[in-house]
Amino acid sequence: MLLKGARVIDPQVGIDGVMDVLVDGGLIAEVSEAVDAPEGCEVVDCAGKVLVPGLVDMHVHFRDPGFEYKEDIASGVRAATHGGFTDVATMPNTDPVTDTGTAVRYQIDRGADAGLTRVHPIGALTRGEDGESLAEIGDMVMEGACGFSDDGHGVQSAGMMRTCMEYVSQFDRAVIAHCEDESLTANGVVNEGRASTRLGMFGWPALGEELEVMRDIELCRLTGCPLHVAHISTARSLDLVRAAKAEGLPVTCEVTPHHLFLTEENITDSYNTNLKVNPPLRTRDDAEALVAGLADGSIDCVVSDHAPHAAHEKDCEFEIAYFGTVGLETTLPLMLTYLVDRGTVTWQRLVEVLAVAPRRILRLAPVAVEAGSAADLTLIDPEAAVTVTPEYFESKSKNSAFLGLHLKGAASDVVIGGKRVLEAGLVR
Repeated sequence: MLLKGARVIDPQVGIDGVMDVLVDGGLIAEVSEAVDAPEGCEVVDCAGKVLVPGLVDMHVHFRDPGFEYKEDIASGVRAATHGGFTDVATMPNTDPVTDTGTAVRYQIDRGADAGLTRVHPIGALTRGEDGESLAEIGDMVMEGACGFSDDGHGVQSAGMMRTCMEYVSQFDRAVIAHCEDESLTANGVVNEGRASTRLGMFGWPALGEELEVMRDIELCRLTGCPLHVAHISTARSLDLVRAAKAEGLPVTCEVTPHHLFLTEENITDSYNTNLKVNPPLRTRDDAEALVAGLADGSIDCVVSDHAPHAAHEKDCEFEIAYFGTVGLETTLPLMLTYLVDRGTVTWQRLVEVLAVAPRRILRLAPVAVEAGSAADLTLIDPEAAVTVTPEYFESKSKNSAFLGLHLKGAASDVVIGGKRVLEAGLVR
């Protein structure tokens, strides 16, 4: 396959220019300004499009096993492919919890059967995510777990978290921390402050996140275990991560589009439950600080925290609705529309946060647009018009916080292992 005339952008190899990329089998064979197509080669006209290393979303929920009515691995990878991702990392809060090597292997095999976006399971830190006893970390590493987390809630005991980090540190994996002190956040459904007062609902204070960010950074210092802070949502949390990085600690963090582009002010007296997320939407000052942190390199990567729910789990009172929004298919269009197109974030920085850093954090093999690299590539049409409607989604669930928006830019093609799995915006 010859990808001809795309603007190729990859800061890893210092490339930004119109190039031809020849794919032979599962590898990139040649990258240069002009490549002659071999006999029988499929030629893909990429004029006006941008070619980058395959995108990675390191924080998704595929609900399989146990909650397949919301999403299963087959529908989840279709959504991921449609969104432009070659790889995703799945969180372990399934039923049963992904806390054994067998459970990890199940997800990898189901993902391979689908033949689309690759699935990299994240294993649970504690058995059943109960925060009481260590899960089978070594067994999960042997089966392919790329990291460890009790995402969905934080490990409440500092002593248990220390044990987890000391153990995981032996396997060259990161602990991915859902930072939430449940003694402070109990019953909270929106940000504590103006939003909770205005809407008359229980508040989820910023300190409920920040206190565990502080704690886990100190445990990182104690144990030396790499720490990745999931879905960071406040300016103070970001400041804590910045300080840890400046000290040289192995701390990284991620942010979601909904925490970048939405605030507590978006929750009106219509009580749109698609805006009920964990952590909750914060203040405008927090969102602006997160955008600045993404642009200056303090935040390492962008994730969707894709959290599908059935209609009946969102079509109810705000207080009892499930937390979460789908995001795999809107992450790239949102980033292009609100950051790249406006000049807040460069194309090079986009590649860093959506392709390079996630692979590094998860210890996945690097992918670059250069000869000899795996042919895992995302082709982006920066002019594509996207209207976020339920019909737009390949996901089983439609609970998007961004329904109704008109966005600009999306993935047009995805190549995984040399095979085109997304063609002209359609999953093959």
